[in-house]
Amino acid sequence: MDARTRQRSTADERRATVMRTAIKSFAERGYYGTSTMDVAKAAGISQGYLYRLFKDKATLFAALVDHCSDRLREEAAAAAAAVQSVETEAVLEALAASYQQVSADRDILMILLHAQCSASEPVIGDAVRTCYAKQVEYVRAVSGASDEQIRRFFADGLLGNAMLAIDAASVSAPWVRTLLP
Repeated sequence: MDARTRQRSTADERRATVMRTAIKSFAERGYYGTSTMDVAKAAGISQGYLYRLFKDKATLFAALVDHCSDRLREEAAAAAAAVQSVETEAVLEALAASYQQVSADRDILMILLHAQCSASEPVIGDAVRTCYAKQVEYVRAVSGASDEQIRRFFADGLLGNAMLAIDAASVSAPWVRTLLP
């Protein structure tokens, strides 16, 4: 292994470390509430080195959105492969269950919610739109769902995100019973 390959390997390892620590920081405090100094300190690196790994804070956050999108896609692919039916509703149910599993990871859930709130930042907005585009096209491809079914699928998912974020299941009230199945 030559010096250049070793340096790239070290940078890739550091990038992975930064991503693991950044997801925790951003999930807890959001894009606007988290500084690059917070992330660098949590990752055990200097802020300057963080900027060698990621152009800026928005680029780092967009990389986290991409990571979450990849996780959603991986779990959806596993769920779609396991479905014993080609019926659209059965496939959508399996995809919804896989989405619930991924979003049960509070860090991923919160990154996705914070990303929507931070989408006015151009790089983050692009990452969020790309995430949605990938998810919609994947759901369409594996389920054969109509546009209306896909809209309903995503509307239910977004409502589920909001209910998870506010821990609605811990509240015994008529409005919760209306919104949660």
